[in-house]
Amino acid sequence: MVRAFRAVVAALVLMTLPAAALDGARAANDQETFRQLELFGDIFERVRSLYVDKTEDKELIEAAINGMLQSLDPHSSYLNEDSFRDMQVQTRGEFGGLGIEVTMEQGFVKVVSPIDETPAARAGIEAGDFITHLDSKPVLGLTLAEAVDRMRGRVGSDIVLTIRREGEDPFDVTVTRDVIKIQSVRSRVEGADVGYLRITTFNEQTHPGVQREMAKLRDEMGDRMSGLVIDLRNNPGGLLDQAILVSDDFLERGEIVSTRGRSTDDVQRYDAKEGDLAKGMPIVVLVNGGSASASEIVAGALQDHRRAIVVGTKSFGKGSVQTIQPIPGHGAMRLTTAKYYTPSGRSIQQTGIEPDIEIRQAKLEQLDTQRRTRESDLRNSITNETAKPDAEGGAPAKNSKAADAIEPTDYQLARAIDLLRGIAFYQEKTTN
Repeated sequence: MVRAFRAVVAALVLMTLPAAALDGARAANDQETFRQLELFGDIFERVRSLYVDKTEDKELIEAAINGMLQSLDPHSSYLNEDSFRDMQVQTRGEFGGLGIEVTMEQGFVKVVSPIDETPAARAGIEAGDFITHLDSKPVLGLTLAEAVDRMRGRVGSDIVLTIRREGEDPFDVTVTRDVIKIQSVRSRVEGADVGYLRITTFNEQTHPGVQREMAKLRDEMGDRMSGLVIDLRNNPGGLLDQAILVSDDFLERGEIVSTRGRSTDDVQRYDAKEGDLAKGMPIVVLVNGGSASASEIVAGALQDHRRAIVVGTKSFGKGSVQTIQPIPGHGAMRLTTAKYYTPSGRSIQQTGIEPDIEIRQAKLEQLDTQRRTRESDLRNSITNETAKPDAEGGAPAKNSKAADAIEPTDYQLARAIDLLRGIAFYQEKTTN
């Protein structure tokens, strides 16, 4: 049986190798390849016949393929028929699950970012969290695909995630599964003069969504619009072509991104076409550690062309391109085939996009300091007859909690808006 299996493997290899590979200097290397494939066949057959429990050949082969691909980098993997179908649904913008983009690190599931307005985001899951257990069962030893598959389930059912967060003890979070419908682009007006554009992911709806929301902002604000905030925080990325189209929406000319593959000749460059949806007005791009991949392409392109000021904290640092290659009769292979580079030639792999202005997220809190003595506290102080009495007819309240309350705010966004208004004010002064 073992010899028969080895013969099949050898025949398959001969069919897949080019004829030229059997000649000249490569012959010795090909012989070594045959030897290693025979080793695989030998181990495969031993597992089939000797392992303590009965195994399925299909599962063993898929596990071997996945092991080979995932040993290359965290983003290459094999997608069986079900996983491939799920991925196609996800890129269309609607799928079932928790609403988190994840990767694998140190044997645990690491959250790249939660997706806005999903069960995970509402449950308080944060970018950078490690998921160590699913329903009290450890994820250590699982592949990323297996962990993701366990997080999926019937809509309305609960799953308990054990979270390890920096600076905190491990804790459990119960998340209720739901159908995830992603509105990848939203907008609103900030303070009557600043447009806010939030992009949560790059799926097939993103570029049309940017054009639609920008048109809404122009219709609502008209000439009052002094600047634009593009919020890419916790955006895990997505489709490369959508990142290119969104970058092109705000650039008049020049390179957007280039990809470089294994061969020195395998270089692709993508250039902007004329037309800027923001009509040259100042732009601030918000990024953080959850901004990855396609988000970094957009931020890097606008930063290198000095079209936008990038504000926030350093991004995730995923600078590789994955190609989905369908395998007829099976699923598909997700394979890293290139690295991408910003217009200035920067690779952001592992280093991320460094913001022009670093602003960490913060909370504004009322300082609990001792109240200073005021004129009204002094003995025999002269009364102010024009002062308005409080609601009970007495003097004005000295320590109103309502007056001291500070509204919760997005500190990074508030600083981005301040920056935009400062730029707009400066431009107005210098042109008058």
